[in-house]
Amino acid sequence: MKDKKEQIKLLLEAMLVGLFSGFIVGFFRFGIGKMTKLWLNLFHVAHQNALWFIPIVIGLALVGLIAGYFVKKYPHVGGSGIPEVKLQLAGNLTLKWWPTLWRKVIGGILVISTGLFLGPEGPSLQIGSTIGQGIGEATKESKTNSRVLLATGAASGLAAAFGAPLSGALFVLEEVFHNFSPRIWLNALAGALVSDFVVSNIFGQKPSLSLVYRHSFPVKLYGYLLVLGLILGLSGHLYKVGLFKGKKTYAKITFLPSWLYGLIPLTLLIPIAYFLPLITGPGNRLILALPRIIRHSSWKIVGLLLFFFIVRIIFSIISYDSGLPSGIFLPILTMGAVIGASYGLILVQLHLLPAKLVINLIIFAMAGFFAAVIRAPFTAIMLITEMVGSLLHLMPLAVVAFIALLVDMLLNGDPIYGTLARAMSSKSKNHVPVISGKTDQLTVPIYEDSQLAGKEIMQVKWPKHTLVKAIYRDGQYVVPNGQSIIKAGDSLVLTLDAGQRGHVFSQIKRMQKVEYDG
Repeated sequence: MKDKKEQIKLLLEAMLVGLFSGFIVGFFRFGIGKMTKLWLNLFHVAHQNALWFIPIVIGLALVGLIAGYFVKKYPHVGGSGIPEVKLQLAGNLTLKWWPTLWRKVIGGILVISTGLFLGPEGPSLQIGSTIGQGIGEATKESKTNSRVLLATGAASGLAAAFGAPLSGALFVLEEVFHNFSPRIWLNALAGALVSDFVVSNIFGQKPSLSLVYRHSFPVKLYGYLLVLGLILGLSGHLYKVGLFKGKKTYAKITFLPSWLYGLIPLTLLIPIAYFLPLITGPGNRLILALPRIIRHSSWKIVGLLLFFFIVRIIFSIISYDSGLPSGIFLPILTMGAVIGASYGLILVQLHLLPAKLVINLIIFAMAGFFAAVIRAPFTAIMLITEMVGSLLHLMPLAVVAFIALLVDMLLNGDPIYGTLARAMSSKSKNHVPVISGKTDQLTVPIYEDSQLAGKEIMQVKWPKHTLVKAIYRDGQYVVPNGQSIIKAGDSLVLTLDAGQRGHVFSQIKRMQKVEYDG
């Protein structure tokens, strides 16, 4: 009875996290929308009067200075925030929620609205996670329940940003938390549903993308999907290589302090926003314009789309690696959509594909590029399904997503957020775990290829100050003893010292010899 009351209390808190996340992320999206119109109008009037470049330059410089100062004071405000959330859930990073929250909201609005090729989805996830953390502290929840609320906030923030609650919850489980425990899933989904309700019905905001198509993709043409998946896998791998190398290139810059790196992409933005306003910003305007563009099927349009892709991929890297508060979710979907449109029009020009099916390829390519870069194929499939609102495309969508993912894996591509999280973690190697005297809990999934599978609990040399409290198996918690055999599919519930959580998590991963950090 006590456990049920605790579960109900936690679920109500999760819904509260979703409520606040919906309001804050709704305001975040609203602010970005209003400021984006302002910047687009400034560049528009600059065509009539060049004097308008004066407020444009001053405004962009102020954005770079303000956002850069935020990052200087709180470095983890920069970027998307997803690696930070991964490290927090693993117990390897501690952040103050309020200073992070307000700086992320203001910095994100200022930066993303300018037209840089950056998106609000990653920051929305971190905004939600800080709200979850704040409510966990306010209600004095245990360490374990606080992490559940943090994960719930992350799912709620992403759901509010995309207008896709199932995808928000699934992404946190698949890519951020790496644990499909019912406790996490139930609360994350509850929070995501509430936050989506708030942004949809109170703010009146709809999904950031809404593409409609009326024709299913014939099975006899699936061969073209294999080629598309290959192209997306190669392109996604190239993009990630560029992102990682871009950070190294920025590190070599000496004429600016690191907190002012954002001035570089903001300067380069001026000619792009002046001559090509359609392709600026996260990319949703460009994606929604593609159905209109592809009606004029010609080699000239193919060349234009390929030019758009080259500009988007290069400037996206320059923008994101500067460290400004922003994300790459929507820019990734945009690049995938442009690849799909270009590839589709090429097939049309070669009389290999009906023009009416190009929109299908745009939709499939968004999922494929997302799967290759983010390494979250299930989220990619669910996200596009929720945004499009149809199951007709599910099979071809899955084919493209998994082919693209497979190509990246064969090329030894690194999971982007896992790599960024490891880079952050390596900077704090001098952090020595301490004995806090407070009890914490860690749930560890056991996969088929885990080195722990098939062993008795007593045969495993567990980390110090760690006990196996329970085994979650077939929907039930089993109290183990030394002779209990660990099976694939189990989830081990470990009791440990709160100060040792991150250290124990890393040790268990090494013991399992399974790479599941995204």
